[in-house]
Amino acid sequence: MPSTAGPLPYHRLDGPADAPPLVLGPSLGTSLAVWEPQLAALARTHRVLRWDLPGHGGSPAGLVPTDGTAAVGDLARLVLGLADSQGWDRFGYAGISLGGAVGLHLAVHRPERIGALSAVCSAARFGEPETWRQRARTVRAEGTEAMVASRPGVWFAPGFEHTERGAALVEDLRAADDAGYAACCDALAGFDLRARLPDIAAPTLAVAGEHDPATPPECAREIAARVPGARLAEIAGAAHLATVERPEEVTEALLAHH
Repeated sequence: MPSTAGPLPYHRLDGPADAPPLVLGPSLGTSLAVWEPQLAALARTHRVLRWDLPGHGGSPAGLVPTDGTAAVGDLARLVLGLADSQGWDRFGYAGISLGGAVGLHLAVHRPERIGALSAVCSAARFGEPETWRQRARTVRAEGTEAMVASRPGVWFAPGFEHTERGAALVEDLRAADDAGYAACCDALAGFDLRARLPDIAAPTLAVAGEHDPATPPECAREIAARVPGARLAEIAGAAHLATVERPEEVTEALLAHH
């Protein structure tokens, strides 16, 4: 029986129907397109499910509370609902940034569901909670357009926002629903799994971008150091969205792990 009921996020499936399942989670402000560079390689050997955060891409904002109480656990329940809809009792999971936080939550709280975990440019805690609460207030008041000027310098090395892929991700941010984006900020404000990292039993890979200002390499190093048996991959030259900036290196690391 499915363990999760209710509406599901927008998602896409690729790869052989009988291949091992791999769920890919996106970063705040982006869509499932953030995984496009890895898709062809991963879908050769996996049944790949990509999903959109609430209010991002094709997912409605109301999948999680929009009143300031949303938590990463709410996002994790959406992922379990997607897995249940496919009949997957156990699956691999890779997530970038907030998507990685969802994977860490699942590995701690539903360990029987996660066969292997990759946290890409992610963290067990994303800075001070008040920073995220303030961002949520700003976006609720001014819209996601208020974030457009500052995000390319966090997401990419200088100039990458002018490439086709970089520009498309900036447009994803511009198109994101204000309430959905703010709810994801609320979730990040309340997220702190640092004390639970030693409890993670799934084979874990932590991927860091060398020049990532949002989740600096020490965030991935902390995950790798505290999760038993975890591996670390540091991607030279990458900022926060390493999947699009250094796609070959990220793909290679994921294929070696999953």
